[in-house]
Amino acid sequence: MTSHPRLMSPVALRGHTLRNRIVFGAHTANMSVEGLPGERFGAYLLERALGGAAMIVAEPVPVHRTGVLTRGNFRHSDDSVIPAFRKIVEPVKEAGAVIIQQLYHIGAHGDSDLSFSPHWSPSGAPSYHDSDGSHRMTKAEIEEMIEAHVAAAIRSQKAGFQGVEVWAAYHSLLDQFWTPWSNTRDDEWGGSLENRTRFSRTIIERIRRACGEDFVIGLAVSTSDSHDVLLQTDSLSEIVALHDATGHIDYVTCGHGGYLDFERLMPTFLFAEKLTAPVTEVLKGVVKHALVTSEAHVRTPENAEAVIASGQADLVSIVRGQIADPHLARKTAEGRAEDVRGCISCNQMCWGRRSRDYWISCLINPSAGREWEWGGDRFTPAAKPRSVLVVGAGPAGLEAARVAAERGHRVEIAEAAPQIGGQFRLAGLQPRRAQIIDLMNWYERQFEKLQVRLRLNTYLDAEEIRAAAPDAVVIATGSLPDPEGFQRWLPGLSRLPGMERGNVWSPEEIMRREAKIGDSVIVLDEGGNWRGLGTAWHLAEQGKQVTIVTPEPYIGKELSRTSADIPLRGRLARMGVRAMTESAIPEWHGDGATVRNFLTGEEERVPATALVISTTNRAFDPLSEELQGLETHLIGDAAAPRLAPYAFHEGRKIGLKL
Repeated sequence: MTSHPRLMSPVALRGHTLRNRIVFGAHTANMSVEGLPGERFGAYLLERALGGAAMIVAEPVPVHRTGVLTRGNFRHSDDSVIPAFRKIVEPVKEAGAVIIQQLYHIGAHGDSDLSFSPHWSPSGAPSYHDSDGSHRMTKAEIEEMIEAHVAAAIRSQKAGFQGVEVWAAYHSLLDQFWTPWSNTRDDEWGGSLENRTRFSRTIIERIRRACGEDFVIGLAVSTSDSHDVLLQTDSLSEIVALHDATGHIDYVTCGHGGYLDFERLMPTFLFAEKLTAPVTEVLKGVVKHALVTSEAHVRTPENAEAVIASGQADLVSIVRGQIADPHLARKTAEGRAEDVRGCISCNQMCWGRRSRDYWISCLINPSAGREWEWGGDRFTPAAKPRSVLVVGAGPAGLEAARVAAERGHRVEIAEAAPQIGGQFRLAGLQPRRAQIIDLMNWYERQFEKLQVRLRLNTYLDAEEIRAAAPDAVVIATGSLPDPEGFQRWLPGLSRLPGMERGNVWSPEEIMRREAKIGDSVIVLDEGGNWRGLGTAWHLAEQGKQVTIVTPEPYIGKELSRTSADIPLRGRLARMGVRAMTESAIPEWHGDGATVRNFLTGEEERVPATALVISTTNRAFDPLSEELQGLETHLIGDAAAPRLAPYAFHEGRKIGLKL
């Protein structure tokens, strides 16, 4: 039935048969409880196994006290993890997936706030994770670290894992040994290729000896051309070939970026897709034993099929794509790839939450990380079907309508605009964000299959809603731009002076093409996110002269949690966009603005033909007070203006509750 035959074909791996070529690769979900895996993590992995993933590589466990990197890391050097992991591993295997555990150490790039230990590295180089230096490992400490890897592998085997993935990616400890720039040793652990790879080869050889011939051993590497000092493709392929020649490794997985170019490590939509496919194609040409896995922005079944069919890899690792839709593999196998909810590559709740040391989730799949309490992406039918009217087809309303219909309710959704999506659809019109439009198209397909009645160009008042007599009303009417232009860091001004002079617009009006703005534009961006900055990018691409004014110390502060801020600033700078940071606008003059610098108090008049204000919206709720006596639920921006993840979250939550 599938239209992705190569992706869905089985493949042998060290005595196991993978049911397809899709891997749910290793990533830090940050879900441990006091260093042990619990219900949240177990249900998170199981959902992807039930969803059809062939192999799951569980969150990396640090092998040594000097390698602790997150609050959610699992306990190192502690057998108490064995029974806790076994409870998680066995259900995943019963669901048909092979499950592996990644073993890692970040070397110089540690985090003293979490490890309270010196960072161990080959040569004592500085960290690119925090501002600390590292400790040059002695020969005895190298031996200690080798044995720590082996002990961690033995614990994994005792816990029921079918193998381990030895982490040498992103300029981690093993990669630091491989790379001449970071390995300046002059003993048997540095210098020649033979010496620089001795550490990793010894680890793998001892794991094979300790865990036996039936145990899967993978090797994780990465590619980057951002700095000449990092390993390039020819050097990396030589290293992989050397390890493959031992016969001990069963697969090699290749990621992208690293600690020196972190924005590439979890690439957002600013980067091309299938990033490592050209490199894995080279690796396929040098290995004789190991399978090769391509990861980094594979994202969709179509991408994955193309990589496998073209011979660029044997397997594909789709992580964020299976966070967004844990049943991606099953739907593809059933010939329903059009039902896959595609990742929008935003990083807001996966890497964005992880970067703040929370457990990860997903903007468009708020059940991610809540599978143990919300049942994942599988819905329990309602005890009694009801008629549900959803008012507003922005993110909150869309998700509420879909989930309610999935549970068997009779759902009608009314939207005042001619298209679904609200402000989120407008975001999809910003540069490189068309994946959001794809998501809107997905909702429309799901509504058709679920028989949700969608009414566009329909503004309902309270009288019409009462006349329809629904069992429940979900109010998801969203928010509107603040008409006063209030700035948080000029709290004494309730209204921006000079707004009455005209030529003042919201980002929504710009993206709806309702504004005539001339050639030069000031974008006042208080959010540090895509609402203002994506609009500024859009205007710059149109050839406008753009000045961004922000109270933050740099452009894109909120986006820094997603690692999208660095490439965005680069694009804006190359287009000539001017940035005025730590500043606000005390007055608009109609043909320019006074910009005040918070640090010096100095003011500069900046000429412009238009001002775009991206400040905090105001909730729009015209119905709650008028619908007293009816069962009503106020969700999303209509309750309080926030970022899109919380609208999707509240839509899912109320859909499960109704």
